[in-house]
Amino acid sequence: MDEVPGNAARYRTGLAVRRAVLGDRHVDRAEIAATDFDQPFQELITEAAWGTVWARPGFSKRERSIVTLALLAALGHDEEVALHVRATANTGATREDICEAFLHVAIYAGVPAANRAFRIAKDVFSEMDGADDAS
Repeated sequence: MDEVPGNAARYRTGLAVRRAVLGDRHVDRAEIAATDFDQPFQELITEAAWGTVWARPGFSKRERSIVTLALLAALGHDEEVALHVRATANTGATREDICEAFLHVAIYAGVPAANRAFRIAKDVFSEMDGADDAS
């Protein structure tokens, strides 16, 4: 991308935070896959989600990760749950933190949502543990 959109400083901050949380590989794939159609969306999430919300000083990356996982699980956004479970390797949120978040989901958003989130997390942990074994 040749031009930095919107608020350049916020975009650069967002890109750095996005890379720190999701990893260079994920962000690089998203950037390569972006087309003229969805480039504005990529810019929006980089600037707004990552450069504004995730970059705020009030919560640590670990705390934001826990809140994000609970919200995504409650809303049934399965692919994003998996993505953010993987991101906990970079945010410091532990498996115990994730369990606690999903227990809250069970009470406040419903057992089926939490059940699905636990299943997704277990699958991701299995992948992550396998990748650790292959190293």
